[in-house]
Amino acid sequence: MQCGPFTLCFGQRTIIMGILNATPDSFYDGGRYQTVDKTVERGMEMTAEGADIIDVGGESTRPGSESISSQEEMDRVLPIIEALSKKISIPISVDTTKSEVAEAAIAAGATMVNDISGFHFDKKMAVVVAKSGLPAVVMHTKGRPKDMQRDTNYNNLMDDIKGSLEESIKMGREAGIGKNQLIVDPGIGFGKSIEQNFEILRRLAELKDLGCPILVGPSRKSFIGKTLGLPPEECLEGTGAAVTAAILNGGDIIRVHDVKYMKRVAGIADAIRYGQQV
Repeated sequence: MQCGPFTLCFGQRTIIMGILNATPDSFYDGGRYQTVDKTVERGMEMTAEGADIIDVGGESTRPGSESISSQEEMDRVLPIIEALSKKISIPISVDTTKSEVAEAAIAAGATMVNDISGFHFDKKMAVVVAKSGLPAVVMHTKGRPKDMQRDTNYNNLMDDIKGSLEESIKMGREAGIGKNQLIVDPGIGFGKSIEQNFEILRRLAELKDLGCPILVGPSRKSFIGKTLGLPPEECLEGTGAAVTAAILNGGDIIRVHDVKYMKRVAGIADAIRYGQQV
């Protein structure tokens, strides 16, 4: 998969996407990096730890969070993307649901778009991605972050997720995005109960029918903490278990906060999955 000048190769080892939040209110690392310099420094650190992609986000999508304006989001992410793109030689993804932010981020140096709405919140997003020629992650969510946990009922969990992702793929293709430039994400924690998140991990391989690489983002999420009775700060081992399950059940990309440690976890999971040391 081409991300501008970069190439992602699937089927050999798991791709590691490092989470870089430029937000004051994200559930785990909100406000941890107070300046552009500190945030860029963390992006460089994750790259050195083995990240294959850095995912920069400027709007929290934790359950119950409020949306912010495009301008505020751009003010947060554009200086980081611009500075970071000059210092690292891996793809930078912009985590946004707004086409205006995505377009500006691409101009600043982003080479991938990560849309948690799967093109559903902003109908111009697929057009912006198509025009850029860059790849996009399309994720499944039920509702917007503010209210997505109010109703976690599904007719059939995996069928409903697959149906929504098929819609996203169709929207992308109609806009001119090649299917080989799309990545699907089942949306762990986005409009799902604890039990449903575990079911997704068990049944992840069913998404292979969509014909796209699969991204999974379980990192330090509440379904892990609530199962173990721990706060996000103590969910490193639980995240490692979820990441292992995701890889062994067909995940191609893992989106994580703790690149150094999850790179090690992925190394063992890949040795099991692919029958070789990585």
